[in-house]
Amino acid sequence: MSYNENLQAIEDKISEAAKKSGRDAADVHLVAVTKTVDIAAMEKLYNLGIRHFGENRAEVFTEKVEAFADKPDIVWHFIGSLQTRKVRAILPYTHFLHSLDRKSLADEIEKRATQKVACFLQVNISEEETKHGFSAEEAIAFVKAQNYEHIEIVGLMTMAPNTDDEQTLHHVFQGLKAVQLEIEKLGIPNVPCHELSMGMTNDFEVAIEEGATFIRVGRALVEEN
Repeated sequence: MSYNENLQAIEDKISEAAKKSGRDAADVHLVAVTKTVDIAAMEKLYNLGIRHFGENRAEVFTEKVEAFADKPDIVWHFIGSLQTRKVRAILPYTHFLHSLDRKSLADEIEKRATQKVACFLQVNISEEETKHGFSAEEAIAFVKAQNYEHIEIVGLMTMAPNTDDEQTLHHVFQGLKAVQLEIEKLGIPNVPCHELSMGMTNDFEVAIEEGATFIRVGRALVEEN
């Protein structure tokens, strides 16, 4: 399948999942995860109409941002675990950071930022030891205690377990939605928390059914058969 066919298949699945849950497919933003492809492949995706791109390594992220400097309509998402020492490098170009997973990272962002940075708080809903992020209780405590000037917590992000068990996936995504609603109700000025970044190639349809507003899709989009 070509990129065009891949994209059409994904868009069809987005529409179907949204319809199934009584949602508008336009409320779901597809972030193309391009960490495994080069500039030429990204050009093809751009020409197909994709504007949201996600990268997980600081060095590659800045290289690709520079390569597309002539396309100001691209929305850049940093989706990987971010070392504090690399905050300065990516911050000027990041429209959304999906991996705010600890207070020390938030402190560094606040120290380096000169304008608002839209962040997703990473929550380890499944409580897997191999995954980064706050627990649900820690996330709520963190937003209540923080008083950052430059960090805007636009929503929450999670990664579900690598499983085909849809019941497990629904449970995890429902858990993140519950935390998002709880934080949203607090009405903290710089914590609107309206968005949910959840769902990847294997599980984005379930994530949409449970309220995802950003899905991060790589393999299903960029693999050519």
